Amino acid sequence: MTVALEQPLVHQTGAGLSVPFAITGTGIHLPPTVVTNQELVRSLDTSDEWITSRTGIRERRRLAPHLATSDMCVAAARPALEAAGVEPGRLDAVIVATYTWDQPLLSTALIVKDALGAHRALSLDVTTAACASGVQAMLIAAHLLQNPSITTILLLAADCASRVTDPTDRTTGVFFGDAAAAVVLTRTDSRGSGLLSYSLGSQLSYDVQIPAGGSRMPASTATVTAGDHYLAMDGRAVWNAATTRLPESIISAVEHAGVPIDQVRHFFLHQANLNILNETTAALGVPRERAPVTIDRLGNTGSAGVFTALHTAVAEGSLLPGDTYVLSGIGAGFQWGSLCLRHA
Repeated sequence: MTVALEQPLVHQTGAGLSVPFAITGTGIHLPPTVVTNQELVRSLDTSDEWITSRTGIRERRRLAPHLATSDMCVAAARPALEAAGVEPGRLDAVIVATYTWDQPLLSTALIVKDALGAHRALSLDVTTAACASGVQAMLIAAHLLQNPSITTILLLAADCASRVTDPTDRTTGVFFGDAAAAVVLTRTDSRGSGLLSYSLGSQLSYDVQIPAGGSRMPASTATVTAGDHYLAMDGRAVWNAATTRLPESIISAVEHAGVPIDQVRHFFLHQANLNILNETTAALGVPRERAPVTIDRLGNTGSAGVFTALHTAVAEGSLLPGDTYVLSGIGAGFQWGSLCLRHA
């Protein structure tokens, strides 16, 4: 069911927020268990050729049963903090973007902050934009850094979709992987760096949802038996929304930043589907190599996907000072957004 209620929001920040900031460290955690297409074909009515041609995915990761999303977050945070030269005790905020929290109550960000020893940090969870939660978390972090009492933020994007997908579903069962990514954001003296502009939008839709477990359909024996706690997804609706909204929001954000799109060096896009990435870069008219790909070996890792692509560029040394780049994602709801930033 889709309700045609669109609420676009576009905001221009000119040459950036008054307080510039920088990404000073990144990290990722990939669970060691690899699940290939060949393994999935043994239990699902599909084929390696179908999965690869429709999604571009060859393999994905699975988190061990005794671990949770917070464990992935902690593992991704440590290398990011080390790269940034930041001790956990110096953090002013820990933000976790995920739709697969450890439990409905209490806060996953609080669990992570405690495990790291970031005892003075504010803990925030950004959850219900699903795969777009990481983009929203980055926007929140950028604005928090305008507060003179906040200088250093740890942002984590992590999803453990294997816990909410039906292993017998040939659609959702092949798309998703488990992963976490981290970025450390700090104030900087580099004027003009940080957030230049953003473009957000939404359109109420139930085409991607987990129906049960909330106040409308509380957990019960009946909801568990019916599989209502699993992710339900209309693939065609996702394709239509993503291939339309991602290019629109990117163009809007870049235009409001006053940057020609051919001068954007990197496009860190939601790793939902390789064909969606190809359609988006084609619609933008930018070279395909400007959008790093991780979905082929990690699957759709939800909110982490944008940041696994960002980490790849940082690790390879291709994100350079002065580079203009875009973070863009779309998630259940539908909610989407793009941020245009400049690297310090």
